Amino acid sequence: MSLAPRAVLVHRTSEYEELLARHGTHGQAAFYLSSRGRSLDEVAARHHRALRALTEVAAAVPLSWRQARVERADLDRFLFGPEDVVVVVGADGLVANTAKYLTGQVVVGIDTDPGRGLGVLVRHRPGDAGALLRAAGHGRAARVDELTMVEAVADDTQRLLALNEIYLGRPDHQTSRYRLGPDDGDDGTGPAEAQASSGVLIGTGTGATGWLRSLGGGALPAPSPTDPVLVWCVREAWPSPTTGTSRLTGVLTGTHRLRLTVESERLVAFGDGMESDALELTWGQTVRVGLADGALRLLA
Repeated sequence: MSLAPRAVLVHRTSEYEELLARHGTHGQAAFYLSSRGRSLDEVAARHHRALRALTEVAAAVPLSWRQARVERADLDRFLFGPEDVVVVVGADGLVANTAKYLTGQVVVGIDTDPGRGLGVLVRHRPGDAGALLRAAGHGRAARVDELTMVEAVADDTQRLLALNEIYLGRPDHQTSRYRLGPDDGDDGTGPAEAQASSGVLIGTGTGATGWLRSLGGGALPAPSPTDPVLVWCVREAWPSPTTGTSRLTGVLTGTHRLRLTVESERLVAFGDGMESDALELTWGQTVRVGLADGALRLLA
């Protein structure tokens, strides 16, 4: 007998809650923000809108379903099941933060604050949650977009997935030293190149209009989020007698991989801005980055 579907509601601690945790009281938090030219009223209003949205979505879960909640900081300790329908209640970035922990579950993005973000990944309103959940639970969703993801695999089997981009470099974003090239070592333009830079970004179509574009990736045609294509860009490469700048941008398709060999004491790889959940890489280690086998299944 199969289990009833489970709605997993993903949310994150609000700025208001973080301020109260740091300063103890509403009054102290208000004083702190006012000394910096901000009002706590607007922060509190956003918090209450998000709380109302989460409550409305929870109430819309069918009575026969199971239900669970997970906060962003606990995602790496939460066990998603194959029968789950994942409901991300928040901003676009929360969908990206959740994607790396999933294995094909359908995701429903609920925008708690329409108009403040782009709403590219959180495409629906809280009032639509009931109908969307019932459709997803019975496999009758109108359309599910298969969003391309990027994967990094280190030579010690550490593995990292991301929806927007993966960063390779020093954790403090200062000069990283490494050798960079295609995974076969030679693509007809020469072997791997020694570089000194602020790190390397490898991104998907979902992330190509964000961090990657702002750093020079915009020089390459941006793929759509569902295209099986990655673009990569080196940040602030520094030419010297021992380091080059001939490999600064590129495209990865199919089984092609970008290979980076560490020539610094410590580099990291993290995805979608989650620096706290990073791969640790030491001198001589190699990491390969390319298209992930799976995709994020986002309800259109």
